[in-house]
Amino acid sequence: MKTILITWAVLLFNVSIHADEVMIVAHRGASKAAPENTLPAFELAWKQGADAIEGDFHLTKDGHIVCIHDANTRKVSGVNLVVRNVTLAELRKLDVGARHGKAFKGTTIPTIAEVFATIPKGKKIYIEIKCGAEIIPALLQEIEKSDLKKEQIVVISFHSMVIKELKARAPRFKASWLASLKKNKSGNMSPSLETVLNTLKHIKADGFSSSKNGVDQQVIKNVKKNGYEYHVWTVDDAKTALRFKQWGAKSITTNVPGHIRKTLAEQKVALDSN
Repeated sequence: MKTILITWAVLLFNVSIHADEVMIVAHRGASKAAPENTLPAFELAWKQGADAIEGDFHLTKDGHIVCIHDANTRKVSGVNLVVRNVTLAELRKLDVGARHGKAFKGTTIPTIAEVFATIPKGKKIYIEIKCGAEIIPALLQEIEKSDLKKEQIVVISFHSMVIKELKARAPRFKASWLASLKKNKSGNMSPSLETVLNTLKHIKADGFSSSKNGVDQQVIKNVKKNGYEYHVWTVDDAKTALRFKQWGAKSITTNVPGHIRKTLAEQKVALDSN
């Protein structure tokens, strides 16, 4: 009986430690140190200990899924091409690394298949769909062709109907709705908690992912109490990361995954030594 009690105590201890962990998600890769949404940024994120990468995806004119944040290429290359109006071959001619430094000169816009290929076993990708639901058939085909397991895939979008369509077609994949929260002069959150919860229910989302501003512990508590995961972005300072970890965020998205990973690890060591 004593042995059984000890075994249960160990199991409960391990569960509580696991529950206290928070995932570090590299925002567009390690985008502080390398060009955002590029293979160098994603590879660096893995080297810095990220649990997952987050990338932005659009559909090209010829049906390829490419990793880029904006609907056009002006910001990353200086050349203004609208992604949905051009082919993959045309996009491949652009240098999206030179602006970040000589070391990245010649870097090109990657396809989603190339991004998938960087993901180590046991790590995840947060796929942010930047266009509309028209991308979903191609996305599901690319996932099927990859070596990734369903547990490694999370789909996110600001467009609630994109999440609804994804969950209708492929409910096996986790999906979270994104919203930038704001507080008015009266201190009320916009969108309201009621709106958030109603939206999540309507689109059958698994979680809610918000900006770091305009949210407090009570909001997170209510989201989780209603059966949804809570995620936060974009957190680059240690103090804020620690606060959201304590508040119960499942993941913290950051431009500096190495820094946030080191900070949280140091905090855990300090707590364990007390």
